[in-house]
Amino acid sequence: MKTYAIYDEEWKMKCPIGYLYYYDKCNEFIIELNRELDKWEAPLLFSSYVEKSIYTIPKEVSMLWVKGRVIPSGRQNIGSILKNHKMKSYDEMKLLELSGGRCSQDNCYIKKVEYEDVPLAIRKRSEDNVLECFTSGESDVICLFGDDTVRRIDLTKLVDTNGKLASVLKNKDVYKSVKVGVGGYSITFNDSIEIEKWLLLKSGKKINVSGKDLYSFVGDNIVDTAKACEILGCSKQNLTYLIDKGRLKAIKPNLKENLFFRGDVEKNSW
Repeated sequence: MKTYAIYDEEWKMKCPIGYLYYYDKCNEFIIELNRELDKWEAPLLFSSYVEKSIYTIPKEVSMLWVKGRVIPSGRQNIGSILKNHKMKSYDEMKLLELSGGRCSQDNCYIKKVEYEDVPLAIRKRSEDNVLECFTSGESDVICLFGDDTVRRIDLTKLVDTNGKLASVLKNKDVYKSVKVGVGGYSITFNDSIEIEKWLLLKSGKKINVSGKDLYSFVGDNIVDTAKACEILGCSKQNLTYLIDKGRLKAIKPNLKENLFFRGDVEKNSW
């Protein structure tokens, strides 16, 4: 993950208005805003979130902010532009870096920083991110959060907030496809339908995990070596390298066949 401070030359506090997290392996973005912003000071795209006291901007909206600051991929002379900048393919992040994140619509710009440079209060927001998730019954999702809580989310009660969830509940394969979104800021179905962390925490009920739920968790979220290689699109040799480097940990080492948590495997694809 790469981290960028977002500045606004007109903001009175003269410190970053937020931070852009770029997950380069999956080309996705998350923006964390400064809580001192009000809806009038925040970039227009984020003002409705700030008005609701939501300062973690979803990946789709974060991507829209990035796309609004770079040359669009459909531009007529995009090939020549990429060639002039020695780029083999279109890359939003590289174009954003080249422009410093500036655009004609506002006075914002970005500056690359280390994650440790992000204020502790903002870094702490990720402490209750989603670690694992799995389905239970016909319409529930169980989420394990970084704050050591487990919550049951009834999707039928969230259809009004996201109409696409109705189609999730009608399709067992899509329902079973649930996984942790990039960075743990959400859960996603079919890599396209997302429920943000704040809504999961708000609507979920704290539970004591039952044996049935644990069996469901094991069935949905424990993968063997072959499946891990399939998820990452790599060889067994590459998987061994990830284990040796401490980037992937087997649930129980020294078995004939390694077993992993699906979430730990998928983190290596971000």
